[in-house]
Amino acid sequence: MASSIAELLGVERPIIQAPIGGCAGPELIAAVAQAGGLGILPCTWWSPDVITAQVEAIRTRTDRPFGANLVLAFDVDAQLAALLAAQVPVITFSWGRAGRQRVARCHAAGAHVALQVGTAAAITSALEDGVDMLIAQGVEAGGHVQSTTPLMVLLAHAVAAAGTVPVVAAGGLATAADVRDVLDRGAAAAMLGTRFVASRESEAHATYKRALVAATEEDSRYTLCFDGEWPFAPHRVLQNATLDAWEAAGCPQPGARPGEGDIVARRAGGYVLTRYSDDPPRVGDRGSILATCLYAGTSVGGIDDIPGAGELVRRLDPR
Repeated sequence: MASSIAELLGVERPIIQAPIGGCAGPELIAAVAQAGGLGILPCTWWSPDVITAQVEAIRTRTDRPFGANLVLAFDVDAQLAALLAAQVPVITFSWGRAGRQRVARCHAAGAHVALQVGTAAAITSALEDGVDMLIAQGVEAGGHVQSTTPLMVLLAHAVAAAGTVPVVAAGGLATAADVRDVLDRGAAAAMLGTRFVASRESEAHATYKRALVAATEEDSRYTLCFDGEWPFAPHRVLQNATLDAWEAAGCPQPGARPGEGDIVARRAGGYVLTRYSDDPPRVGDRGSILATCLYAGTSVGGIDDIPGAGELVRRLDPR
């Protein structure tokens, strides 16, 4: 029988907030942790100094466990060193193989290791590498999506293969009933991303949050449209005018896309969001917010409000 998340990580509830890059900061991670869940800080594109400051900001708000995520499609050695030096208790990796040496390095620093997997082969290699936890991500997930397999199919395989290693279910989950379903199928916990984007502490733009509340499952689209900073990485977003125009043009490659290079929104400090950027809109951005990259899983149809993250963690726990 798999170990429980409480036993492994010291958290009270089987609820994990996905890293939701660009929308998860110290306030959200701490609120999730204070409510007994596990918040995950996205750290791939930050410098070590920024990571250290973000971790310190979380610790001023909570003394409970939290984690950090690194995307292995990029060079993250410096980021990992900063996280281990800061003694972050849980490191999650995605989009690649963790490798025995990297896992051992994390263990030597006292950190637990989780790897996001999307295939049977990835499950096997992750277990060989000695990870402490598997994150089975189904194709229903919002944001960047590794898997092409429906969650329930992937989860069944992961649970059967994992033995005593806990498996976290991710993709298309928004309600306590969804969490109950994956727990009943052998998952040790549920990871939710889109649902936490639509929370008060999320750093997502208010217009983006309202769009999630208004959307249905049919508005969630799996695509390659918003690949400005990460070419050829599949993702799931809300259907919007940018995606409509790209699809109407026949889904052309970069260099031939309608409106390519258009500035659709601006951020403080002079940063701009161009039409096919993979950066979601954040608090304070100005411009055509609904034309930007609005990550959303199929779970979006189950989102009907914007609660505090702590309330959300408690609401999602079906026990």
